[in-house]
Amino acid sequence: MKYAYCALALGLVAAPLGAHPHIFVDTALRFEVNDQSEVTGVTVTWTYDDFFTLLILEDYGLDPDGDSVLTEAELDQLHGFDLIEWPEGFEGDLYVYSNGQKIEMPRPRPVGVSVEDGFITATHFREIPAVPTEGLEVLQYDPTYYVAYDVTQGVTLTAPDCTATVTDPNQEEAQAAVQAELDGGSMEDVFNEMRVGVHFSDTVTISCAQPSN
Repeated sequence: MKYAYCALALGLVAAPLGAHPHIFVDTALRFEVNDQSEVTGVTVTWTYDDFFTLLILEDYGLDPDGDSVLTEAELDQLHGFDLIEWPEGFEGDLYVYSNGQKIEMPRPRPVGVSVEDGFITATHFREIPAVPTEGLEVLQYDPTYYVAYDVTQGVTLTAPDCTATVTDPNQEEAQAAVQAELDGGSMEDVFNEMRVGVHFSDTVTISCAQPSN
């Protein structure tokens, strides 16, 4: 992600006026659900946009012929590339709440990486302290909105009796929230404190069928 590369250092600064993202990531989420209908972990898959993919491949000196076909050795070099840097306060752009209470999670571990049709897809796993699916809410966003996440690749669960619902953000309300922050702060506030990504986040909720008596 932007935290891993000097070429993307601007991502550490809040998004400029208009709140336009610079990196686009399609996301898939797979939740581990135990027999007590508790979520214990999530596999996160990020597919990066073609321009960001190009920047990373160039930075690593990979795929010099531009055919998007990497050797196993090259893929090994790329494995975990987006988890290298972990600045203080960074939460992996994934936020889990149980009945409104934020759940702290350990750092993720890389699972795999591939490059297909000019897009890097990287997967990692995050443990979640066992929390009930009832009242669970998951948001995927970059607070600065430098990166735009979209849960377009779907949400799956290991428990067959559970289903997930993805609620898209209300774009009009999100832009209104951005404008309200702009109207209420100075230019210095805009570039140093503005955190608007949450307004553009998809929201994932999970429901499980009650066991029959």
